[in-house]
Amino acid sequence: MSHPPISRYPVPDIAGLPDDIRARILEVQQKAGFVPNVFLGFAHRPDEARAFFAYHDALLLKEGGHLTKGEREMIIVATSGANNCLYCVVAHGAILRVCEKQPQLADQVATNYLKADITPRQKAMLGFALKVSNDAANIVEADFEALRAHGFDDEDIWDIGAITALFGLSNRMANLMSLRPNDEFYLMGRVPREKKA
Repeated sequence: MSHPPISRYPVPDIAGLPDDIRARILEVQQKAGFVPNVFLGFAHRPDEARAFFAYHDALLLKEGGHLTKGEREMIIVATSGANNCLYCVVAHGAILRVCEKQPQLADQVATNYLKADITPRQKAMLGFALKVSNDAANIVEADFEALRAHGFDDEDIWDIGAITALFGLSNRMANLMSLRPNDEFYLMGRVPREKKA
């Protein structure tokens, strides 16, 4: 069976992309072993791709704070699930499984974080993220106090909100594009990686 296209918009040829975007895609391909379709989908508009990935990197690759890489991925998976974004649930679910070394975790977080095998601190974090995603106009000081009680400071709370907001954009653009998840993501973190000879 042939796959549908990865996006309803034209997907540029990597060789024809601006040097910086092509270099970024080739770097990701070298590290992951494949090119995640989000890079090709967003490359349809290079200036927007640069802006999106710059903000992505600022939030997800930053040093410091009290959020682990796995917790950042939990935020993405939980809010992407609430936004019905297939691409982000599948892609970031794979990253979450790899980070946390828990094959079942991403499915739990995407479907109902309250039933997931995570800590009360992480449940509070995801509850706040979902409020940012679905009801940001009603965030009040009590929401901040509840997170502070779990050891988050105001900068951590900014990070939770900013990751949620960026992926609100990502979820909507992925749905607009009908961005198809790479096949490779579905098994990542579910089955042991084959050892290279």
